[in-house]
Amino acid sequence: MVDNRYATALVIGSVLSLLACVYLSVAVGTQHWYQYHSPAMSYDATNASELRTLRAEFLGEEVDEKAYSDPLFLLNGTLGLWWRCVLVPAQGNSHWYKDPEPQMVPECVSFTLPQQFEAKYIDPGNHNSREDLIRTYLWRCQFLLPLVSLGLVFLSGLIGVCACLCRSLTPTSVVGVLHLMAGLCSLATVCCFLVGIDLLHHAARLPERVGHTLGWSLYLALISSPLQMMAAALFLWAACSHRKNYTRMTAYRVA
Repeated sequence: MVDNRYATALVIGSVLSLLACVYLSVAVGTQHWYQYHSPAMSYDATNASELRTLRAEFLGEEVDEKAYSDPLFLLNGTLGLWWRCVLVPAQGNSHWYKDPEPQMVPECVSFTLPQQFEAKYIDPGNHNSREDLIRTYLWRCQFLLPLVSLGLVFLSGLIGVCACLCRSLTPTSVVGVLHLMAGLCSLATVCCFLVGIDLLHHAARLPERVGHTLGWSLYLALISSPLQMMAAALFLWAACSHRKNYTRMTAYRVA
């Protein structure tokens, strides 16, 4: 028989875990982790060739860091863990360069799995320079850690289902530990991303008058971390308190 207090803690912890899992999944699948705000560009024939060049580099198949970072800086780009986007004039208007304020639409490209493991260089785009190991491993960690976090939550859910079938709260302590590890992974994801972006700005020399802000996707990932830790605290409290209460009842019956 489970005390109502422990049952309530388990229900609240499960709801928090579900919310954290949804928030983190949405954050991983969207591109609004970081946003750049560049000054308004005059879309005349003079800048048309420059814009086409930036666009072609951004959409190219063989993409290095320099090829997509410059368009992100100059074309109001947004960057995520798996996506990068820029604002470009709509393709439907063939004379967009004659329009002083053409309609702008986002154009997005996803990072492939091999691109996620590509090395970063001290001088972005210059493959003759030395590899920047810090930025290389920060980039790899920022997309691997959220997957690890979601995997830990999924594993803890399976253990929780087994605990319900066995009518035992003992495995709940393992569920709590897994949620704590998942929360740390989510927090480490945000930290790796922010540190990597800051190092990129120093390496690529962010142009003047280009603003940059955190996006809502990053905040979702950041919120998921304390939710997972609160769920972990509830699961661990329910398991430990139930074990102590069971031990006391057993000792009382023996006496």
